[in-house]
Amino acid sequence: MKIYTTLPQNNLNHIPNAATTAENLGYDGLMTMENRHNPFLPLGVAATSTQSITLMTNLAIAFPRSPMIMANLGWDLQLASGGRFVLGLGSQVRGHNERRFSVPWSAPAPRMREYISAVRAIWNCWQRGNELKFEGEHYSFSLMTPAFRPAPLRCAPPAITMGAVGSAMLRVAAEVCDGILLHPFCTKQYQEDVIIPLVHESLKKTGKKRSNFEIVGGGFIISGADDRELADKVTWVRKRIAFYGSTRAYWPVLKQHGLDELGHKLYELAKRGKWEAMSDEITDEIFNLFTTFGTYDEIATKISKRFEGFSDTVYITNTEDITTPMPTKTIAQIQRLPTTFKNFSF
Repeated sequence: MKIYTTLPQNNLNHIPNAATTAENLGYDGLMTMENRHNPFLPLGVAATSTQSITLMTNLAIAFPRSPMIMANLGWDLQLASGGRFVLGLGSQVRGHNERRFSVPWSAPAPRMREYISAVRAIWNCWQRGNELKFEGEHYSFSLMTPAFRPAPLRCAPPAITMGAVGSAMLRVAAEVCDGILLHPFCTKQYQEDVIIPLVHESLKKTGKKRSNFEIVGGGFIISGADDRELADKVTWVRKRIAFYGSTRAYWPVLKQHGLDELGHKLYELAKRGKWEAMSDEITDEIFNLFTTFGTYDEIATKISKRFEGFSDTVYITNTEDITTPMPTKTIAQIQRLPTTFKNFSF
């Protein structure tokens, strides 16, 4: 099993040290998120500071960026890293697209399918010299003069993975992507009963092998040297569970556990700005549904029980304020856990 950690994104000056430290500890990958900061800039710094560790956006919001812009970003990071970049994309929910990014909204599943096809068409033009001729419902590309065509890569273009929660997005991810990024707001039951069957069904439909399709994440993972070190992380994760639970797009997970009323209650509290009160609704039982946690001596065994047979790659939940590195011994214990994914098919 592979294990990733997050880069501290609040200051690019901290990236070289954080990236090399993670690589030296033995982590398989570094990832960034699109929350407070841009997810690509830290990976650009990390690409020139490291030698072997994988770099991934988990995830970058697609629709505010043209597929051409996304293609350029992915291309340059793949070049700078020598083939170590994975482009992880997500749609975000309607409210964020319309009110945070000021971009029009449409059904996300068919639009993401077209978006990814457009990015790949652009990459094929650059890598193989194909004519750029892409016509879709949302995107159209037909101009690529020599002045704007980058030189071919010496490696394959990046793998593309995609965040998904609901059934429509899960099918798109399995059918057109190289992997899937499971949301932290995910339980073992939801992964077993909904995600895995849909992924296998969609892979079979397209003829793709599960050994070439990577499943990343699913749920929160927190660890520390002792219970005191775990305490702050537990508090933070409880707040995140409440925050995500208030978002209607994630309610299929709650429904799987008969927690529909909880979603509605969290939604109403969020509308009224009662952010602190929301975490009080997350009981220990609910917390345990979403979270795998334990000390460094315990966490590999607990990850095995939760993720083995379901996920190929996991990542430790960190924040800008809580970025405790995991000991090399613990990282190695997790890496010895068996997985189905072997490599991307290119």
